[in-house]
Amino acid sequence: MPTIELLWWEGCPSTPRALDDLRAAVAEHGLDPGVVVVREVATDDDAAREAFVGSPTVRGDGDDLFPPGDDEPVGLTCRIYRLADGRISPTPDPALLREELSRRLTA
Repeated sequence: MPTIELLWWEGCPSTPRALDDLRAAVAEHGLDPGVVVVREVATDDDAAREAFVGSPTVRGDGDDLFPPGDDEPVGLTCRIYRLADGRISPTPDPALLREELSRRLTA
């Protein structure tokens, strides 16, 4: 089973919603939602070391489930995502999150 992480920054208000969505997706795969590792990225040095492009970031075995573009800067900021219908969101699209998590868990 891959390590599933949620990286967050204190200044981002969308962390609880992203964590709820991620834990729900994990539970749908029959896993304990408690397996999600929640890690705070607190400093610019931490952000650089983690290649952190914003909060929330969801990773599987260290790989971003929604890889950022090459032009996205590393830093302590709130991240934005594009939903399946094209709208902008502060959290990943729950359906896309489930698809990506399923792909990782069945690989």
